[in-house]
Amino acid sequence: MRTGIGELILYRDFENGRVLEEMAWIAEHLEQPAEAGEVRRRFFACVHELVELAGRYGFENNLWQTYLTFLLVNHENIFTTACEIRGVTEGSLLELARHDFAIFRELFAYDFTELEQRLQAGFFEELLHYRRTEATGKLFNRRIRDRICELSRQLAQAETLDAFTDHMVAFYKEFGVGKLGLHKAFRVAHTEGGVEIRPITNIAHVNLDDLVGYEIPKQKLIDNTEAFVAGRRANNCLLFGDAGTGKSSSIKAILNRYYDRGLRIIEIYKHQFQDLNDVIAQIKNRNYKFIIYMDDLSFEEFEVEYKYLKAVIEGGLEKKPENILIYATSNRRHLIHETFRDNEELHGDLHSNDTIQEKLSLVSRFGVTIYFGSPDKKEFQNIVRTLAKRSGIELPEEELLLAANKWELAHGGLSGRTAQQFIDYLLGGQAELR
Repeated sequence: MRTGIGELILYRDFENGRVLEEMAWIAEHLEQPAEAGEVRRRFFACVHELVELAGRYGFENNLWQTYLTFLLVNHENIFTTACEIRGVTEGSLLELARHDFAIFRELFAYDFTELEQRLQAGFFEELLHYRRTEATGKLFNRRIRDRICELSRQLAQAETLDAFTDHMVAFYKEFGVGKLGLHKAFRVAHTEGGVEIRPITNIAHVNLDDLVGYEIPKQKLIDNTEAFVAGRRANNCLLFGDAGTGKSSSIKAILNRYYDRGLRIIEIYKHQFQDLNDVIAQIKNRNYKFIIYMDDLSFEEFEVEYKYLKAVIEGGLEKKPENILIYATSNRRHLIHETFRDNEELHGDLHSNDTIQEKLSLVSRFGVTIYFGSPDKKEFQNIVRTLAKRSGIELPEEELLLAANKWELAHGGLSGRTAQQFIDYLLGGQAELR
């Protein structure tokens, strides 16, 4: 086994490859009596790692084969990144990948019988037929988790190298590779090595149909995103308007709608705008479409971070990559806080009009602006009725709307958010309406 993994060409230096290295060492030293104690120690450490991995990601069945599959779907190399979303044609890269896949086929078929007998590991059957519990597996969404387990079974059953290769290429084309392929959304963090893009593993599965009303704003967002994902020209988007009207929910829903077509979102905060160039450098050559998402975007008069954003959107020497757009939400139409002083022509600035125009120029760099306004009373009641019906709340309509009106008066006024909070309150069984 050690000789085999040492001959890998494309698939080397796995991020989670310690178990593979350890199992190769164990296979090599299994028949050496002097190493019996060390073999046993390392083997049980590997078992621990496999079970921990299964718990973190929700894997089941043959944990050895699922582990190997996990390595394959997460390894970013010149072949896998060429395959993501687009697939791959015949060529030298494919032949080199086939060489590595031949080695992995041998790893998939490794017979643990001798190892089990020598170490008297009677529990090993549990690792080959592992049953997960529902409380495990928080780092992948269920669809990705199940697809990796399915791919593991397909690779184990592949009778030829061609079939094994076809399964891998199909997975890379459908899901991509590594963290950018297997996750929908990300945030930015600083590490010792610099700016790191980290997955967000718990994303609300919001659909656009869940947002009652706002059909025109939603359609504008869909049209722009559809053009972007399809490879046509698209614009940066600013969603502005009243609080609680579904701006952020709409962007989450857009992600869920277009994730299967290669859309990903990276959330970035105002204090991280100086990292934008580093983030873009990491994603600009990948085959995904990225939305850099800025929630509740606004600037006070003394803040200058908006200048970083202006340069990235439009104005720097380097052209913004075609696979990146910026979507922002804000309660302010013009993003930058303005005061009456901005309208006083001679308040400490001989060129006050130029100053105001500099502030307003940020909004103009969003090619599409979409307004989300608070609903009126009739629209609010329609939202409540629709959400109540979807949630299975059975109350007389008059009683439901009367309670909703009382709720909104005490909880923030007319908005979709207030309506949803009211429905959640009813579902929690806390209301005594009669």
